[in-house]
Amino acid sequence: MRSLAEVYGKDSVGVVLTGMGDDGALGLKAMKEVGAYTLAEHASSAVVYGMPAAAVQLGAASEVLPLATMGRRISEIFSTKSVVS
Repeated sequence: MRSLAEVYGKDSVGVVLTGMGDDGALGLKAMKEVGAYTLAEHASSAVVYGMPAAAVQLGAASEVLPLATMGRRISEIFSTKSVVS
């Protein structure tokens, strides 16, 4: 995710789903800091909420969504340039 942040910056979207640790959360934060749009999975759908929770605690997530709505939201982001800021 850090490479994605460096190369594509605000023109990218980062997603953290279920998992343990915080490496993905740190990468998501790097993306958000350069203006990328970032998503983290909500606790209600995550099998293991460790990684998404770390992202939320770091302030790395632009939005926190249940897995069932994630695909639709990603499609909206890519189809509407004004959504990604």
